[in-house]
Amino acid sequence: MKVAVLDITGKDTGRKVELSNEVFGIEPNDHAIYLDVKQYLANQRQGTHKSKERGEIAGSTRKIKKQKGTGTARAGSIKSPVFRGGGRIFGPRPRNYSFKLNKNLKRLARKSALSIQAKDSNLVVVEDFNFETPKTKEFVNVLKALELDTKKSLFVLGTESKNVYLSSRNLKNSKVVSATGINTYNVLNAGKVVIAESTLEGIESNLSK
Repeated sequence: MKVAVLDITGKDTGRKVELSNEVFGIEPNDHAIYLDVKQYLANQRQGTHKSKERGEIAGSTRKIKKQKGTGTARAGSIKSPVFRGGGRIFGPRPRNYSFKLNKNLKRLARKSALSIQAKDSNLVVVEDFNFETPKTKEFVNVLKALELDTKKSLFVLGTESKNVYLSSRNLKNSKVVSATGINTYNVLNAGKVVIAESTLEGIESNLSK
């Protein structure tokens, strides 16, 4: 698959690059995508939720009424979950939601995500670029030139593009990552995936192992 290379003003440079079919042209594996996205979202969860159970509630432990003769159910501590202000039954406890996936499955999921975006013509290849200083305004101008100012976008740039990354941090619809920072969720969540020309080789070498 050949894709035209654009500059940051959105103009065609007249050059084309060949995308590897092993990375950008495979048959997508839906289950691998599901598992990788599930793991990513699970890793975002802090797992710090906690509610107090009856043993953790502050309150008297005296028996609040006699055992028999009241016509109602037996009752002991006021901290019982059946009473207002009592402990919670089987409440949430702190836990770790993360789980393990093997590298081959994660690699397959990411290739599947890139292949879906390539098939839908949502991949854009641009010349390498950087800013002299971090400026959000300059990054916004790039988005407008590429007609991405109203869309969600993922920029995959080289590690030397730190100023571009810093310029994009305040924009909620754009995300800048390196070739090694690609994940399935971000690729599929983007309306357009913009890849710097020099990072293509890194992406293909990382995912074609």
